[in-house]
Amino acid sequence: MNPAPNLFFIGPMGAGKTTIGRRVAAALGLPFFDLDHEIEARSGAAIPLIFELEGEAGFRRREAAVLAEFAARSGIVLATGGGAVLRAENRRHLRERGFVVYLETTVEQQLARLARDRTRPLLAAPDRHERLRALAAEREPLYRALADLTVPASAPRSSAKVAARLAEELARVWRRSAPGAAA
Repeated sequence: MNPAPNLFFIGPMGAGKTTIGRRVAAALGLPFFDLDHEIEARSGAAIPLIFELEGEAGFRRREAAVLAEFAARSGIVLATGGGAVLRAENRRHLRERGFVVYLETTVEQQLARLARDRTRPLLAAPDRHERLRALAAEREPLYRALADLTVPASAPRSSAKVAARLAEELARVWRRSAPGAAA
């Protein structure tokens, strides 16, 4: 969406949404939020515990509620979780209230970046490569359909370089609507 009051980052786990999003927000002088961190702050529980107690469906309900709250704001940068695009209502909020940047990466890059990560419930699988491949097959078309801008976020460029180039590109392509203005 252009103009848009917010900047939203989407993409698979390990793509760098939080790292790059935080750097881009700083470069643009905007506040940064990570959707997963906000869910944890509001619930008082870590995401793995939410999955354990409520299952993925319970987590996705929480995710939709917090996403709706942040999408209603103006002038923010938000990194979503990899599965935020699964619900139609979330896609609508992202499309209607933000300029959406898809950080694209490969399954191999995800495996390398997430090699030591044992905190992600959806990665608790015997074959991580197959799990990531299946998630990509399901989510990739949603990311592409929703994106206003697709950015390769894989090696060899560092997250700092990706963020710097992205901030420059956004200055050219993203027209921010004024806070409070109807987008």
